[in-house]
Amino acid sequence: MTKNINTQYALSILSEDSAIVERYLDTLYTGAGKCDGQLDASARYSLMAGGKRVRPSLTLEFCRMLCGDISRAVELAAAVEMLHTSTLIHDDMPALDNDELRRGKPTNHKVFGEATALLAGDAMAIDAFKVLISNSSLPADTRLLAVKYLSEAAGESGVMRGQMIDKYGESHELTLDELLALHAHKTGALIRVAAQLGVLAAGFGEDSAEMHDAIEYAERIGLAFQIVDDVLDATSTSDTLGKSVGGDAALCKNTFLSFYSVEEAESYAARLTEEAVEHIRKYREHERLVVLAEFLAVRKY
Repeated sequence: MTKNINTQYALSILSEDSAIVERYLDTLYTGAGKCDGQLDASARYSLMAGGKRVRPSLTLEFCRMLCGDISRAVELAAAVEMLHTSTLIHDDMPALDNDELRRGKPTNHKVFGEATALLAGDAMAIDAFKVLISNSSLPADTRLLAVKYLSEAAGESGVMRGQMIDKYGESHELTLDELLALHAHKTGALIRVAAQLGVLAAGFGEDSAEMHDAIEYAERIGLAFQIVDDVLDATSTSDTLGKSVGGDAALCKNTFLSFYSVEEAESYAARLTEEAVEHIRKYREHERLVVLAEFLAVRKY
């Protein structure tokens, strides 16, 4: 799988999708009031800081693969990125990971202070749902289902539970099953919902075969994505990744390298990726999602 990765094609897909979503994101948080302008500045600082934009790309690409109109998916993709960015702001704060670098820049609380960063993260998480429900290009029942999916990914059944397990793991040794549960919630939930929203935008419902295949694909690449993250945190550099490295070890966190060697972890990620792509090969326009999955499994940043 790793021998024939078309890295440039994968990067071009991510770049193309990022440009589409960023045109929408750039319309947000433009206030500059004397009393409240720092809220907008803080939100924009993190939201427009770049990054791979993997999650919104998955939303657009699932819509595209299923021959949907991607203009109907843009706001859904933006909502996923807003929620994701809010979790990064919060995750970096002193009460959680206390990181100093994100996407090659100082973390939000280092620039704007903890209070403003907290408020900006909260605002983005809530505003993501406003973006979903305001998407007039989709039927009302589709918008409601999108809200349901994103709330499941964000709340106690998603990222928040993953964060809690992660925090617990700083002072306790997790089993492999507990580690898998951590990442299914913390990383996997947002990757899964990104795929689900793309299927909704293309006009397919929650009980469709297309939704089932999207979930199977997303759950596997989400786990592979985290495995690669764990390997990179232990083996890469801050300059390469654009964020702090070695933090997992410094916080005594449980990672996949607590259970596997680097080689075993990379092999595990490769197997998951192969399983993921088998779930979408039946679709005529599957190539771009296959390229993305394979790239994410061997990326170096």
